[in-house]
Amino acid sequence: MVLARVWSVAMHGVDGTMVEIEADLGPGVPGVHLMGLPDAALREAKERVRSAVRNSGVVWPQRQVRLALSPADLPKAGAAYDLALACGLLAAAEVVSPDSFTGVALLGELALDGRTRAVRGVLPALLAAHKAGFDTAIVPAANLAEAGLAEGIRVLGAEQLSEVLDWLRGEPHGLREPDPVTGVPAVDGPDLADVVGQSEARWALEVAAAGGHHLLLTGPPGTGKTMLASRLPGLLPPLSPAQAIELAAVCSLAGTLPSEGGLLDRPPFVDPHHSISVAALVGGGSGIARPGAVSRAHNGVLFLDEAAEFGPQRLNALRTALEDGEVRHARREGVARYPARFQLVLATNPCPCAPARDIDCTCLPRVRKQYLGRLSGPLLDRVDLRVRMRPITAIAGGAGESSAVVRERVTVARERATHRWSGYGLHANSEVPGPVLRGEHALSTAATGLLDRGLRSGAVSARGADRCLRVAWTLSDLAGTPRPTSDHVATALGFRERSAA
Repeated sequence: MVLARVWSVAMHGVDGTMVEIEADLGPGVPGVHLMGLPDAALREAKERVRSAVRNSGVVWPQRQVRLALSPADLPKAGAAYDLALACGLLAAAEVVSPDSFTGVALLGELALDGRTRAVRGVLPALLAAHKAGFDTAIVPAANLAEAGLAEGIRVLGAEQLSEVLDWLRGEPHGLREPDPVTGVPAVDGPDLADVVGQSEARWALEVAAAGGHHLLLTGPPGTGKTMLASRLPGLLPPLSPAQAIELAAVCSLAGTLPSEGGLLDRPPFVDPHHSISVAALVGGGSGIARPGAVSRAHNGVLFLDEAAEFGPQRLNALRTALEDGEVRHARREGVARYPARFQLVLATNPCPCAPARDIDCTCLPRVRKQYLGRLSGPLLDRVDLRVRMRPITAIAGGAGESSAVVRERVTVARERATHRWSGYGLHANSEVPGPVLRGEHALSTAATGLLDRGLRSGAVSARGADRCLRVAWTLSDLAGTPRPTSDHVATALGFRERSAA
């Protein structure tokens, strides 16, 4: 009797756990017993593996096969364990040496004819394997471009199970390594110069880009709310390699990673329809929770057009993500964690009838108040910049500044913020915690006098005061001043006090 051990990876959110697969062949009625809390897809692996082994030219052992996946109390889901199960079984049958799997992680689904099929989550799984000390991984060839993004671990892609067996025997094989990693060619997005007028909203968009602040745009249809929001990613600096890997890991789990491979260096722009479910917005679903729109917008922009139509349940579900920069889904199978640090842009009409001119509105004051009341106070308290947009009164006129020109100013402001907060590991003013703003980097009482009066009168909350300070630092960075002045604080407070009605 030979006991063989191989390794795969279980994913719960973006966190991976190494799974040890033990294969034991013993006396008894031929059959396969799978242990370790497998889900329905994994239980069906017994038949997929049996057919794949036979169609790869290997005789299926006529003995009782026991396959145990450890940790035994960790639920296992999906078909990504097929390749590891097949290799473990064949190692126990001494078709390949049981010692061949030292430091090797195996991922992939098997077709009945022995072909490998792509699976989700390969990139975060390989990052977890590397962190656990594994130096080699074998994945489906269809996942090879994605797997090549993982640094520090050798990756081999297999088209067939037989290729893996040849490699394990030391024979000529068809496994191949990924091509060198390149960036995905950037596609020019919409330009800010296309937006007519709306100088105040354009300025607010620049401030939002420079500091990473959340933004609310309110106005009648046709004033350019969607146009402005869609141009925000073009003002943001490119993603750092670490940020690009984080985003790619989420996209891998969501199944939205580009098939051609390469890292996305442009911040994502996600704009779900207002009919989206809560699970699709923040993540969830049956079994192991999947990433939602907030996680796919990680390190980018989440745009909610017609925000009042989303309803309080969906909007209030965003509050934890806005505070913590991640979402956590507790299920019977465990807790799945997904990053969700995004810039929120809300756009809404001032009332249900939404005429081009306020004078033509037919809504009662109570109806207007109820409509905008769908944007709850706790949610709006987390929105730093609020802009009331007015109808365009003239088409003629010179074009506004382009995205490239504004992006230069945003980049300079971001660099100033990164340099200032580098000791705290922060990169944007919107990330700075309140104790830091009120401690070592506290402003003078002369600069914060107006804000203090707002706190005493109840016009601004403690959270809102901290957010005003963050916006003030962004205004200072854009102006090139060493520290925010009273004018910067007043401007930041003015952005919060502007009514949506």
